[in-house]
Amino acid sequence: MRVAIIGTGYVGLTTGVCLAFMGHTVSCLDSDEAKIKALWEGKIPIFEPFLEEVFHEALVNLTFTSTYAEAIPEAEVVFIAVGTPPTPSGAPNLEFLSQAARSIGQHITRDFVVVVNKSTVPIGSGNWVDSLLREAVASRADRSAVQFAVASNPEFLREGSALHDSLYPDRIVIGADEPRALEVLYTLYRPILDQTFTPPNFLPRPETVGAVPLLSTDLASAELIKYAANAFLALKISFINEIGLVAERVGANISEVGRGIGLDSRIGPRFLSAGIGWGGSCFGKDTAALIATAGEYGLHLPIVEAAKKINSRQRDRVVEKLLNELKILKGRTVGLLGLAFKPNTDDLREAPAIEIAQKLIDRGVRVKAHDPIAMEKFEQVYGKMGVQLCQNAEQVVEDCDAVVLVTEWNDYRELDWETLAKKMRAPLILDGRHTLDREKLTRAGVRYVSLS
Repeated sequence: MRVAIIGTGYVGLTTGVCLAFMGHTVSCLDSDEAKIKALWEGKIPIFEPFLEEVFHEALVNLTFTSTYAEAIPEAEVVFIAVGTPPTPSGAPNLEFLSQAARSIGQHITRDFVVVVNKSTVPIGSGNWVDSLLREAVASRADRSAVQFAVASNPEFLREGSALHDSLYPDRIVIGADEPRALEVLYTLYRPILDQTFTPPNFLPRPETVGAVPLLSTDLASAELIKYAANAFLALKISFINEIGLVAERVGANISEVGRGIGLDSRIGPRFLSAGIGWGGSCFGKDTAALIATAGEYGLHLPIVEAAKKINSRQRDRVVEKLLNELKILKGRTVGLLGLAFKPNTDDLREAPAIEIAQKLIDRGVRVKAHDPIAMEKFEQVYGKMGVQLCQNAEQVVEDCDAVVLVTEWNDYRELDWETLAKKMRAPLILDGRHTLDREKLTRAGVRYVSLS
């Protein structure tokens, strides 16, 4: 099938590359001409494991453009994957979504086109996009030949595992009020639903993956599924962090507690790792949007609101822990291991390291940091923040009064702490992710502290 993708961020580019890998003809559109030029040159603007490899295998089916006139007229399916950043109220900014919908309506020419909301958008956005498309089509001289339907196809990609989640998803959700739209999207996704495609050698199909469940529902339900899923995952993380406060007071091991409750099949083990908390572009934005949407209907979501407060508090607890250990922070040097909000990505959006660094700098702390992937992006976005970037972990720990593990990169698990401890002014490690080996660090002469 012929597909157009509007937006080449994490979701748009990953979706386009995977559909092209399935054999569909895909045109990726972005208003950033520098990004389009880079993609034509084979340069990937984001870091995502295996994305470059799949990109090059699928390149025969990919084109890139910055104009709707090139991408839209021949497309049978158009995905809108533009940014929806939060406004001060928490509600998402839909300016880019509106622009995309109007531009699509001005350029569709086929007798039937499915326009898909892939961006995470508020409940009711499908109806709104439908109205914008109709307005744009109605303003055209050739409007009589154009038919379209709007669908919602929320993404459930984890940054760092986006290719795996695209090729071997837990489920595919499609919301549409037009049966013909469901048929088109079923055809589009059939190689993934039936797992009939030949998997890439570097990302083999897991033995446990069979046919992928497809949930067909109405527009509003599909939109709410996305928000509800992310809110629930955020709740699990905040819950285990709150239990961590109790564990610290009573002398329990929060890692063992998380493991113990996660073995209950009704609960499951994932997202029960205590630590600094969640960041990234999804959980914070989507929980805020869900709260804002509920507010429009006169509702309050105290559980979701509490999850956000608990998550924010974890950053403060890092500073509190350092104060308890060092007594005075002004004039101290603290090293941060990890800048990205999670391993295997260079995404800094709502990354805990950024907030922690600023809180420490505000208290007169000299902050040093390292990240295996995200330092170049950090320098571009936060270069004037005052954080000293180091080329490796050895440089970070040198003359430090304390080091905080912020992002659980595998690189940091294997560090030689016996050697590193000798470089520190005070061998103190605050493990913000319960990742490091406490006994190994203690044998190396390091004082090990965790958030709980």
